[in-house]
Amino acid sequence: MMRGSANVIAGSIVLAAVGLAVGVAYSADSMIAGGVVGAVGLCLAGSPRMVQEWDRGILLRLGKFQRVLDPGIVWVIPGIDVIAASVDTRIRSTSFSAEKTLTKDTVPVNVDAVLFWVVTDPKRSILEVKDYLKTISWAAQTTLRDVIGRTELVRMISDRETLDEELQSTIDSKTSEWGITVQSVELRDVRIPGSLEDAMSRKAQADREKEARIILAESELRVAEEMCRAARVYDRDPVAMKLRAMNMTYESIKERGALMVVPSGMAQSMDTNFLGLAANSFRQESETE
Repeated sequence: MMRGSANVIAGSIVLAAVGLAVGVAYSADSMIAGGVVGAVGLCLAGSPRMVQEWDRGILLRLGKFQRVLDPGIVWVIPGIDVIAASVDTRIRSTSFSAEKTLTKDTVPVNVDAVLFWVVTDPKRSILEVKDYLKTISWAAQTTLRDVIGRTELVRMISDRETLDEELQSTIDSKTSEWGITVQSVELRDVRIPGSLEDAMSRKAQADREKEARIILAESELRVAEEMCRAARVYDRDPVAMKLRAMNMTYESIKERGALMVVPSGMAQSMDTNFLGLAANSFRQESETE
């Protein structure tokens, strides 16, 4: 607790008590009366305490719990009342980790996480736990090790949100009895051995190559099926075959200076007039250019 303002108030009370004691002693012509007034003033000077806005004080009277002190200036009885602790009620974060912990599939991992928590019951956090700061850190660490032991590596890497929720629920079930609420848990990093990381990288690359080969094979299969359908169409309709042959010939010789040698068998299968038309079209395009 910050006691700046309380010290100012205590100093003012001391000055007032001294002045009042001197005045009483002078007016009553009795040092005893002045001493009594001074003693009362000194007691009052040790009474004020200040509690910050984000703190809650735990007041013990004669060793027993009396009440929780709210923010502001509070008055205690010197020698009887004791403010045993001041509890910060703001949200706090605690980092914790688990090193070389085996997962369900026996993979050693190092995991770093952070815990966000807040004290919701100052009385229970002080009276039921000796050191709640250390206790919550140890509880989070042991829970993390338990969860890692029940989880496979692939799930730990790919499904962190579910693990965060599981950790939050498990830790909160322990700390709620101490007046502490866990708001969230986040896994910051999951590290695996370098050799295993290389092996996983090679496996992922092999899986990608496998998928690429399967896709290529499926594409070739579809192309072959379409070519078979086209072949059946050409077999039923010779004119379509001749038109296709003429188009292929034209596409081959339409570039300037192109020369195409047509085998005799292919020339017989195509109508000579078609070749003439293709050559004539090529010649007309050349003259136009």
